[in-house]
Amino acid sequence: MSTKNPQARDGSAPMLNLLPIAGGPPPERADAARNRRKILDAAARIVAEEGPEAVTMNQVAHASCIGVGTVYRRFGDVAQLLLALLDDRERQFQEAYLNGPPPLGPGAPADERLDAFLDALVDRSVEQREILLAAQTAGPVARYGNGAYLAMHLHLTLLVGQARPGLDAPLLAHLLLAPFSPSLIHHLSVDKGLSAGELKSGMRQLLRLQPAAAH
Repeated sequence: MSTKNPQARDGSAPMLNLLPIAGGPPPERADAARNRRKILDAAARIVAEEGPEAVTMNQVAHASCIGVGTVYRRFGDVAQLLLALLDDRERQFQEAYLNGPPPLGPGAPADERLDAFLDALVDRSVEQREILLAAQTAGPVARYGNGAYLAMHLHLTLLVGQARPGLDAPLLAHLLLAPFSPSLIHHLSVDKGLSAGELKSGMRQLLRLQPAAAH
């Protein structure tokens, strides 16, 4: 069964209003929303400075200036808090590539949007590699069925279909996402010491089968 997507107003790219976007938190009072934001921001700072293994509910409560009981009531345990943090970052990323300014968002040619999307995905994967790796506990194939992966796959399928008509866009979208498994990103960026810029260059070579530019 095929799904038709309406064209964007400028005719340059489909409007991706049918993607399985990760859902946000349920409606809540303004003060509850502020507390949630403080807790997630505090958890993000701890992860960035010390790694996900350093996150405790007491530490997050102290860093956010919110009672530890409230932190437990909102998120249950550290695992659920880390998953909520990942979901929050994923919704921000999806908003950027669905509705943000070009070239990541709508309004640029498909080739430019492909480059911008893969660059942004490299940055996101490198910056969050530790928490993504820590959250990879549901087995090696679980990522392919979650909403975030399905959204990125559909987005890439549409862009590849526009940029490379006649190719197997769904297959190529899977293959372009394959290098972003948390374990491979960790291996390349930590064990091999590759920078985000080197990873972006590699993705461009993979996308276009082009050699690296001469220095």
